[in-house]
Amino acid sequence: MGQSKSSKRWLEEHFEDEYVKKAQAKGYRSRAVFKLSEIQNSDRLIKPGMNVVDLGAAPGGWAQFARQLIGKKNKLIALDILPMEPLEGVDFIQGDFRDNAVLDQLYAILNGMPVNLVMSDMAPNMSGNKAIDQPGSIYLGELALDTAKTVLIKEGTFLVKVFQGEGFEAFHHDVQNLFSKVSIRKPKASRPRSNEVYILAKGFK
Repeated sequence: MGQSKSSKRWLEEHFEDEYVKKAQAKGYRSRAVFKLSEIQNSDRLIKPGMNVVDLGAAPGGWAQFARQLIGKKNKLIALDILPMEPLEGVDFIQGDFRDNAVLDQLYAILNGMPVNLVMSDMAPNMSGNKAIDQPGSIYLGELALDTAKTVLIKEGTFLVKVFQGEGFEAFHHDVQNLFSKVSIRKPKASRPRSNEVYILAKGFK
């Protein structure tokens, strides 16, 4: 079976992608790390002394990057339905974080420690059909926001990837109601034709 034109184009783009090359050269697990590092450079959302929850973490690029910044005694807990190669200093829970059992595991690892940042780089399995992918993206954003509402301490921070399109404004509004400062970021490492953006929310009410 031959590759479709679009998947062939994606593969070519992917392998020629400067961020993929940079990630490989620096030993990062994914090019997505550069999206987070760019937001970190402008907004300093990850600070020493923070405990962080990383949703949809596999293959682990974001966790790998954040782990270096938070301090050895602090917790970084990564969750994903997919398996993830172990990362030093990262607690990984494999499972669906909508399941209470997974949340119970999260609370057990935290053992009463506060969560300062919830971040999510989750995207739906892309079908290429906007009518399916767009609601999927908003749904994952809502799940991430629900988790943030459950675990974040007052004044905590939330970073989430969502696609701009139907449902985006309503979701953005929901986030604004819960946090005191909300901005939209489109990192250079996001592919230009992608409609993904990141909502960065600080000051959980």
